[in-house]
Amino acid sequence: MSPASGSEVPLLPDHRKPGRQASLSGAVFNVSTSIIGAGIMSIPATLKVLGVIPAFVLIVIVGCLVDISVEFLMRFTYSGVSTTYSGVMRESFGRLGSVAVQISVMITNLGCLIVYLIIIGDVLCGNQPEGSVHLGVLQEWFGFHWWNSRVFALLFITIFVMLPLVLLRRVESLSCSSAVAVLLAVIFVGITSGLAITALVEGKTKNPRLLPELDNGVSFLNLFTAVPVIVTAFTFHFNVHPIGSELSKPSDMISVVRISLLLCAAIYFTIGLFGYVLFGESIMEDILVNFDQNSDTAVGSLLNDIVRLSYALHLVLVYPLLNFSLRSNLDEFLFPKRPPLATDTPRFVALTVSLLGFSYLLAIVVPSIWYLFQFLGSTTAVCLAFIFPGAIVLRDVHGISTSKDRIIAVIMIVLAIATSIIAISTNIYSFMGNKS
Repeated sequence: MSPASGSEVPLLPDHRKPGRQASLSGAVFNVSTSIIGAGIMSIPATLKVLGVIPAFVLIVIVGCLVDISVEFLMRFTYSGVSTTYSGVMRESFGRLGSVAVQISVMITNLGCLIVYLIIIGDVLCGNQPEGSVHLGVLQEWFGFHWWNSRVFALLFITIFVMLPLVLLRRVESLSCSSAVAVLLAVIFVGITSGLAITALVEGKTKNPRLLPELDNGVSFLNLFTAVPVIVTAFTFHFNVHPIGSELSKPSDMISVVRISLLLCAAIYFTIGLFGYVLFGESIMEDILVNFDQNSDTAVGSLLNDIVRLSYALHLVLVYPLLNFSLRSNLDEFLFPKRPPLATDTPRFVALTVSLLGFSYLLAIVVPSIWYLFQFLGSTTAVCLAFIFPGAIVLRDVHGISTSKDRIIAVIMIVLAIATSIIAISTNIYSFMGNKS
């Protein structure tokens, strides 16, 4: 039995028994929702850094490499006995490999969940970065009251919206909410595109840069800071096994992943292009900040509010999917020898409530964790997406890797490590330079 079997039971039903299987469309929505999270907001800023053409090329390259890395994971999963990511790593590298995956998933997902709550709080209740006041939708509509403060608004969302969703024990149970989340992302992209086209027709936009401006060595190194952003936006490997195992034919997961990658790549490039066209060089790292502006018309203000609310609701619906894998890996890490999580309701509820409560408290206490998320989340995301799958291929405990596989794995690992080191070093240099 897989060493991760205890944590997988709520998500991976026993296929020896008849039962409801997940649909392909539901799996596509769940994978797409796992991919499209907070990363979509930073995509337009990558076009500002890279230019339109290099950004498009980078999105295509990362998407193709992600498809290859998922295929590596699935192939070694079918060849072994483990049915979780950490289990496959345990087969190749022992307990150390399993723990490495668990820690990476916990850092990446917990960071994402906290960021989601912070963004939702910013949209609903506003924020005051560096003294500048940005009103939330609730303050704009109803004024300032105790019930629409960040503490109470997020508490209401956490208890009455998120808690019922995170208590669901099957990924397939979230297929409907995932479909709504994808629809909301499409609405977000659609409205942004419409505003950009309108501004373009009215001559209110400037032509976006097709190529980056390379005026000195520092700006060249800054190009590498966009790579972890794109990688993080495409990292969903922690949900590949839970979603795929609920399909009647787990091998269909490869097709599901490719459909989802095409859909999400199209969404990413569209929002990146039209977001950049709409706001130009003033585009912020969080595109929602650009929508937090007073409009000259009531229709414009309404569209701004719809964009912000649709995205906040999208994050609410993405939250449970990331919580699934976070809870599973945390349980596997803390209680490796306890009974399966599905059969231990007190432990399941305790872990669920504790994770939700912890992320809520940090979202209230910490005004912004973007630097933390960039240095930790992006690094662990690179490990999950490229370094670990490449290492599994090179280790080749089942003797199934071809020479082509090994070459691709080496290239994948080298590119991941090199770009991560350069990006982190450049960010540290820029951060220290701003403080001096």
